[in-house]
Amino acid sequence: MQKNVDFKLNVQEYRDKVYACFIGKNIGGTVGGPYEGKREILDVKGFTTEPGVPLPNDDLDLQLVWLFGVERLGISAINAATLGELWLSFIPAPWQEYGICKANMRRGLIPPIAGDYQNTWKHSNGAWIRTEVWACMAPGCPAIAAKYAVEDAKVDHGSGEGTYAAAFVAAMQSAAFVLRDLRACIELALNCIPAASRMAKSIRLVLESYDAGKEAMETRNLVQESNSDIGDGWFEAPSNVAYAVIGLLYGEGDFKKSMLTAINCGDDTDCTASTVGATFGILGGTAGIPEDWRAYIGDEIVTISIDRSGILRRTPSTCQELTDRIAAQAPHVLFECGGESVLWDGATEIPDNVDELLKKQCGRIRGMSSVKPYSMHFDGAVLSADVILDGAPEIAPNGERKVKIVLTNQYDKFGRVFYYANLRWWLPDGFSIEGDKKTVQISTNDYSHYNGVSTVEVTVRAGERVEAVNRIVLEVTLDGRILPLYIPIHLLS
Repeated sequence: MQKNVDFKLNVQEYRDKVYACFIGKNIGGTVGGPYEGKREILDVKGFTTEPGVPLPNDDLDLQLVWLFGVERLGISAINAATLGELWLSFIPAPWQEYGICKANMRRGLIPPIAGDYQNTWKHSNGAWIRTEVWACMAPGCPAIAAKYAVEDAKVDHGSGEGTYAAAFVAAMQSAAFVLRDLRACIELALNCIPAASRMAKSIRLVLESYDAGKEAMETRNLVQESNSDIGDGWFEAPSNVAYAVIGLLYGEGDFKKSMLTAINCGDDTDCTASTVGATFGILGGTAGIPEDWRAYIGDEIVTISIDRSGILRRTPSTCQELTDRIAAQAPHVLFECGGESVLWDGATEIPDNVDELLKKQCGRIRGMSSVKPYSMHFDGAVLSADVILDGAPEIAPNGERKVKIVLTNQYDKFGRVFYYANLRWWLPDGFSIEGDKKTVQISTNDYSHYNGVSTVEVTVRAGERVEAVNRIVLEVTLDGRILPLYIPIHLLS
């Protein structure tokens, strides 16, 4: 067992919550699915579909691919770039930001730039609707859940509000494994995203309106009005996550009332209802899901947006199988990521100061969820690199693009005070680099007065001819170390 963990979770209770999470998600997608895209206030009472089979829903589909990626690659290899490769391999869905990010990646743009570039849907809903796999593999560890939800969201939402939304929902759902109070889960997650984001402002608006005693649909109207300038107010994340929070708050702990309240706000109804159902499932387990609604949809998973034939290892076909496979990965994720929770056979142990323990994670989450526009991150064996462009990944004949590269020593255990990093640029014909250093000095992290970071700022200049895709590669080698770090930078004409 890991030492110095904050929370000890009984493995059977944990599995029950994971199973209830995905049953609740299937219920929400099936009740809300027929009304997706209706912008007016609705009056939905319950199921309108045939009993026995849930509606297919991309909210759940894509998470089967992420689970496959974790099983195949290991959690340490999961980042925006590797998730981008999974998109290209297994997700044919062409809708909105899904299609834009894949088109950008096929041109050579690496996430999160692939999610930023010419993406009018980056404030939309595609990422926060698929956070449960991260929350369930990191129960009681909102920082870990949000980290991977952000990596996931960056692929198709870049630095948009859709990425902040994913961090918020993942943190809320992970916290729900150890917090008993729904409001506390919401407020914790709110503290985990940038306060100036539209996402945070929308959630605060809901909380303030609820505390002031306003009716649910009055609050809904205030949210819709406040975000009418984003994406024409259509399928955007700040409002729709807020609708889910309206359901969670105004439902007063009742599963059906909460889900129907979220659906009746309109807009992306399958997504809001699915998130309400999943969050309730984590909070209360299967005991908190009405038996008649649970029986109505059964245990099956029906897919619509992934190519299951292309995944070498079969994706789960039931919520029970999905639970089994997530539960198999959770101990590895918690151990590898230094999680604050552990799964064991004993009774669940959650300290009285659970709020304080979770709040310590908020600063880490807030930093991870702040994605710089037109930036990329690369991890090597010893170094990591953050690449920030001063604008869109484009360059004209005889044009220029400024590039900042921040090299960070990831480890302090190798025992050397300094590394010398050697930089070598591979450029298209006619291109040149101005301001480049051939060698930079990078300290280790083992002394308080060294931060282990070195910054290189260069200007890339094009010649008279540019190609449709101009591929630049920076090679970084360290004296005394074996593996180079290769950093691709692709600029479009």
